[in-house]
Amino acid sequence: MEKRIKIMYVHGFASSGSSGTVMSLRRHFPDWRVVAPDLPIDPFEALELLHRTVEEEQPDIIIGTSMGGMYAQQMWGIPRIIVNPSFEMSRTLLFNHMGKHKYTAKRKDGVMEFRVDKKIVEQFKLMEKTQFDGINEEEKKIVYGLFGDKDPVVHFHPLMAKLYGEERCLWFDGEHRLNDTIVKKDLIPLINLLLNNVY
Repeated sequence: MEKRIKIMYVHGFASSGSSGTVMSLRRHFPDWRVVAPDLPIDPFEALELLHRTVEEEQPDIIIGTSMGGMYAQQMWGIPRIIVNPSFEMSRTLLFNHMGKHKYTAKRKDGVMEFRVDKKIVEQFKLMEKTQFDGINEEEKKIVYGLFGDKDPVVHFHPLMAKLYGEERCLWFDGEHRLNDTIVKKDLIPLINLLLNNVY
């Protein structure tokens, strides 16, 4: 591929576009552009920002992890890798993350903390009702799920396999979060495979 490849990365809960995974992708792909917006906590605002970023940046591939995997799944028409997706954020937030939190990575706006309340949980519930509406046979050809075999946080491999097919679901030796070793050993080969198959 002669053109400069552009990746859009969608971060997980309480993270940002300056996460370790973004830094790792930029190290491994110095000639590629990695776009990684900081997401608002409200899911509809986050989706609006992501759709706007897709329109402006025209990424070749989208990668999302955890909550970001849930969002990335909905970026129809673009090759996507969905890592340990958290498809039921409303439930996860309600039972594990109510109240105040600190961001784990620096954000461009300088905001350091945020709050999860019942209104945010209800917004996620509403969004989740339509998150799979765009799946069709064409989408199934351009999406892979990537799952840690020791993930203690979310377990949506069965749902992903049901929606996209077991053959679109791959495993890596690890837990919920990616690290540089997993990026190099598992994510990068999948990025290259997907791009070579699509373009």
